[in-house]
Amino acid sequence: MIARLLLQSTITTAAMGALLFASAGTLHWPSAWVFLATSALLGPLCGWWLYRVDPALLAERLRPVLQKDQPAADKVFMTVFVVAMLVWLAAMGLDRRTRSSDMPMALQVLGLALFLLSTLFILWVFRENSFAAPVVKLQAERAQHVISTGPYAHVRHPMYSGMILFFAGVPLLLGSWWGLLMVPLFLVLFAGRIRIEERTLREGLPGYADYVTHVRYRLLPGVW
Repeated sequence: MIARLLLQSTITTAAMGALLFASAGTLHWPSAWVFLATSALLGPLCGWWLYRVDPALLAERLRPVLQKDQPAADKVFMTVFVVAMLVWLAAMGLDRRTRSSDMPMALQVLGLALFLLSTLFILWVFRENSFAAPVVKLQAERAQHVISTGPYAHVRHPMYSGMILFFAGVPLLLGSWWGLLMVPLFLVLFAGRIRIEERTLREGLPGYADYVTHVRYRLLPGVW
């Protein structure tokens, strides 16, 4: 499993780098190197931590993003999401190529901080929820049950809250206003994914409907 983790992490980081630099038309992009180096370090480290604390969840996280027991609507979401990610990365590369953005260094440092914060927050989610699979599905074989501790005591979908920090932080780190302008697209996608997930959990996970009545907010307390 560790070998698979290292392989997936390497391929993902290399693919992001290839798309960023190809669309930028240059390798002279210091903040992109910082992003890729941080990603290359965090991927194996976080995976190793998860292997130590919850190997069953790591096994789930390493599975494909399209699975046979996944709702059709979620397969559509994952396809659209992957395409949106590719467009997002390419847009930030093109932004660098055209030198359209002039972002202060302080905001780029803030972007790195948000990137690291998103990683820590998502690790907290993993620590609390052993059923945080990458696809929407019920995990009866793992005795899935409602999680209401940690961040789940405040919002129903904290994983997406952490991912929003990632999608806001990376374009700041890369110095791309274009990438930042695409963040609302991911918010819309996550809102659609949440509806798919909640429909599945309400119908098949005992106690989830009651949990929804106690934890009102989905992503941000007091907002939505």
